[in-house]
Amino acid sequence: MQTKSILKWVLIGSIVVVLNLFFNFAIDTVYNAPEYDKFCVVKQVTIQPDTEAKCVAEGGAWTANTEKPVNASTPVMKGWCDTNFTCGKEFNEANSVYNRNVFIALVVLGLLSLGVGLFVTATGSAVSLGLSLGGLLSFIIASIRYWSDMDEYLRVIVLGIALVLLIGVGIKKFKE
Repeated sequence: MQTKSILKWVLIGSIVVVLNLFFNFAIDTVYNAPEYDKFCVVKQVTIQPDTEAKCVAEGGAWTANTEKPVNASTPVMKGWCDTNFTCGKEFNEANSVYNRNVFIALVVLGLLSLGVGLFVTATGSAVSLGLSLGGLLSFIIASIRYWSDMDEYLRVIVLGIALVLLIGVGIKKFKE
């Protein structure tokens, strides 16, 4: 009897892991993430602009040096240029949109998985629990991916929905 219980939990864990691997690899297969190299071209030789005007002309951001010279013979740089400022900003914006879209896809897939898990209790509690927990893990993965780009209000809404779902699953599963 104990072996059957262990195998049941192995099956549940396997369903949770494989379901989420399937979701993430399926999304990655049909929806490619933005690549940094497509936004910021990596040059073999980079000549750093030495003035603010040259820096801005190349799409960079100039940072002025405010340090005082140690002594009169030590040259002080006027500042430095982040030549990847503009292209990096464009990449971050594209990546934020990508993460939002992946978040939406994982939440939808997680909801479907959770729904199927709640309604297929007749096929066995291990499959039902595996699908339900897999759906919950999909919500967690989606939230972690998009959390830093997410609006504060959306964070509260996501956490509220997660809390309601967890309470609902807990009542449904422990009522049986």
